[in-house]
Amino acid sequence: MDEDAELADRFEANRARLRAVAYHTLGSPSEADDAVQEAWLRLSRSDSSNIENLGGWLTTVVARVCLDMLKSRREEPAGIHLPESAGNDSGGINPEQEALLADSIGPALLVILHTLPPAERLAFVLHDIFAVPFGDIAAIVGRSPAAARQLASLSALIDGAAGMVTAAYGRPITLTVFTVNGEKIAAIDIIDNPDDVAAADLAILERLGDERASTRS
Repeated sequence: MDEDAELADRFEANRARLRAVAYHTLGSPSEADDAVQEAWLRLSRSDSSNIENLGGWLTTVVARVCLDMLKSRREEPAGIHLPESAGNDSGGINPEQEALLADSIGPALLVILHTLPPAERLAFVLHDIFAVPFGDIAAIVGRSPAAARQLASLSALIDGAAGMVTAAYGRPITLTVFTVNGEKIAAIDIIDNPDDVAAADLAILERLGDERASTRS
């Protein structure tokens, strides 16, 4: 097998994961395919002999491509919807894999995910869904590891409802609570009264699928 064919095989071995990263970041199967294709083009133009961890290198490239694509969007579609169906074409996520991901994230959290700014969305996807270390995420989004950790640690349950927490110096200062109706956010309530924030029952989701650390501020 020649070097080009071997490189293509190694890329294909990573395709499903790369497309999953792109899909959950962008919410669009077609854009996810574009991001993965761009990663292949960059790989084919690179000296692969200098790449020690091909999977990590490709994940970083796809993540950066997705971040650029998010930043280049001029406007979001009207209303907030769950991402489009990922389907099973072009070597993407098969139905069993998609079901497992949906179960682990939950419809409400998927809706909330797609309300986040680009850097926050990417950090959440990479860390909480694909277990990418904060040090690697920091290099992708151009932040310190501590700042990257803050970006990815917004997903929370507020009095049992899905929401986001804005904190300063380790203390919550603003709570955003989402009322989800089916596949859309029906209402967004912002709580910034210090007494109400202090009285809220918060469950910070450090990692999807892991134990939830419940705290009362």
